[in-house]
Amino acid sequence: MRNPYDVLGVPKGAGEAEIKKAFRKLAKAYHPDSNKDPKAKERFAEANTAYEILGDKEKRGQFDRGEIDAEGKPRATGFEGFSGFGGGRGGGGGFDFEGFTRARGGAGGAGPGGIGEDFISHIFGEAFRAGGAGPGAGRGGPVRGDDVAAELSVSLEQVAGEEKMRIGLPGGRDVDVMIPKGVVDGQTIRLRGLGGPGGPRGEPGDVLLTIRIQPHPVFKLEGADLRATVDLPLEDAVLGGTLRVPTLTGAVEMKVPPMTSSGRTFRLRGKGLPKKDGTSGDLFATTAIVLPAGEDAALTDYARRRREAKAGTA
Repeated sequence: MRNPYDVLGVPKGAGEAEIKKAFRKLAKAYHPDSNKDPKAKERFAEANTAYEILGDKEKRGQFDRGEIDAEGKPRATGFEGFSGFGGGRGGGGGFDFEGFTRARGGAGGAGPGGIGEDFISHIFGEAFRAGGAGPGAGRGGPVRGDDVAAELSVSLEQVAGEEKMRIGLPGGRDVDVMIPKGVVDGQTIRLRGLGGPGGPRGEPGDVLLTIRIQPHPVFKLEGADLRATVDLPLEDAVLGGTLRVPTLTGAVEMKVPPMTSSGRTFRLRGKGLPKKDGTSGDLFATTAIVLPAGEDAALTDYARRRREAKAGTA
């Protein structure tokens, strides 16, 4: 796996918006549903893995500090004094392999004097366990299963509620998926180990689940923010008043000042979608003045007198 900054084509100091924009561009270009190039699937999976790290503040920090690798797996640490398998107990800082294997019993598949497979994979990475390195690689070793692409269509209400949804996977399996904070339309989530089965002793592949956010009849989505149009009765526009504004979690009241024009926008903080950092986006409510239904003699007379007064001063 390449450096995630290189995969997304962004500098190390890139901001969240720049990273998200780069990911969306790659996801659109290499999504298996729209790009039938055999290599597109690999590029798509690579971009998604890179975004899983750089799009998450905590994981990005771990990667920058060298605590995890480009696939998000912990790096082996604490072996600076490792002096090789001949170090033994008196190797002057070498690792005590014998004591290690005795302490583990046979849990890792190793007896006294041997080194367990779990320990080897911890040092050299999971590729060793999966047959990507070490003895047997490329010579009939374990084969990893295929990744499987799937889609999940969700509503804005489900995103706001961070709901758990049950989805059916290829092969007849059903799994529960929690909608993550900060998810964006077109983002792909990797469900590890739920893809195609691997060969003998090989690991299964992953499911690459693309989230599709459904259009909403009331709200327009802009990142984590929402926009909506709110009807404003004429009398409230002139005199001021209190409006009930719809949100994804129920209507709330909003005060409007006297002489509020149509098209004026008000911000309702925290009434948008949840973000990765635990905060929420905002709701921007734009007013649209609504005239009374039917004829209103008093209003008509007032409007006529206003017109005549303006004409007289012209």
